[in-house]
This record gives sequence, C-alpha cells and structure tokens, in this order.
Amino acid sequence: MPEKEQELVVVDAAGRGAQGAVGELGFSTGGRSSPEGVPDPELVEKARRRRYSAKYKLAIVREADACSRPGEVGALLRREGLYSSHLGTWRAQRDAGALGALEPKQRGPRPSTDAVELVKVRRERDSARSDLETARRVIEVQGNVSALLEELLSKSATPTDDEPRQR
Repeated sequence: MPEKEQELVVVDAAGRGAQGAVGELGFSTGGRSSPEGVPDPELVEKARRRRYSAKYKLAIVREADACSRPGEVGALLRREGLYSSHLGTWRAQRDAGALGALEPKQRGPRPSTDAVELVKVRRERDSARSDLETARRVIEVQGNVSALLEELLSKSATPTDDEPRQR
C-alpha cells in the first residue's frame, strides 16, 4: 500500500490556515494544490507608486547621456526597471533648470485664490480688531485722566474753611 504524503498546515486561533506572501504556495486555494511557480490568484498585491529622488534621477540622466553605443541606453533602462518616458521627462526637467521639480511634490489639491485671499482678509481683520481694542483702552485711560484732573481742579477751586480766600 502506498503511503500518503502528509502536509503540515499552520492553523491560527480562528482555525484558518496561514497564508504566505504573494506567489507562495499554500492552502489558501481551499486545499487544491497549485502548480509550482504559479502565484495564488486569490492574493492580490496592492500596487504602490514608485518614487525617485532628485539625486537618483540626475544620476540616471547623466549615465544615459554618457552612453555612446547603440543599445546601451536600453540596457540601462532595463537594468534600472525604467521606461524611456522617465528618461525624457527627467531630461526636460533638468534642461529647464527645475531641480526643485525633481524633488517629490506635495500631493493633494492646491488652495484656490479665494482661499488665499480669505486667509489674508482674516489676518487683516484680526489686526484691525487688536488695533481697535488698543484704541479703546487709550480712550478709556484718557477719560479717567480727564475725570481725575477735573476732580483735582474742582477741589482746588472751592474755598475751604481753614484757608482765607485771596483776591
């Protein structure tokens, strides 16, 4: 009688078999065995956008410009996993002198001109409010000083019983 091969399955607390990375063979296909080397179609790897630093881009452009024989640029692009459109875009950026354009840019919507104007108006409003508050305090102090001076003048203008009035 031929012996059956036994396979070791790692089971987690929920009773599910452990899944490996994309392309690893395992029991994620419901017990069906996949041909060797074929990735599991039920596991989908999330695509990620590649980002290149300005230093890397400039190095690749310089290296491509140094290529003199036919096929060298293609070999460079294949080795680095790049497209010819990358090289063309990076050369245009370099020629325009836009080294800042080679740095990663902040993604997302740009503020509209209305939003920028609104921020400016709000700053001006806040400044005007603080100036108004300062002016109100100055007026209040001036009023207090005026009242104090009037009181002092009225006291000195009224004759007291102790002092004889001079003419």
